[in-house]
Amino acid sequence: MEKYDDIINMPHHVSKKHPRLSMEQRAAQFAPFAALTGYGDAVQETVRLSEERMEEEGK
Repeated sequence: MEKYDDIINMPHHVSKKHPRLSMEQRAAQFAPFAALTGYGDAVQETVRLSEERMEEEGK
C-alpha cells in the first residue's frame, strides 16, 4: 500500500459551519506577508509624477 492511498480518493471536506471565503477575503489573509510591501505606494507615486509631468507639458 502506497503512502496516502487510504485518503487520496476521499471527497473534499466542505464545512457546514463556516461559509467559503471569497477570493478577495482569501487574498487578504495573505496580504500581511506580501513580499513587495510598499510596491503599491511606489506605483501610485510614479503615476502621480507622470500625470504631473503630462500636465506641465500640456500647458
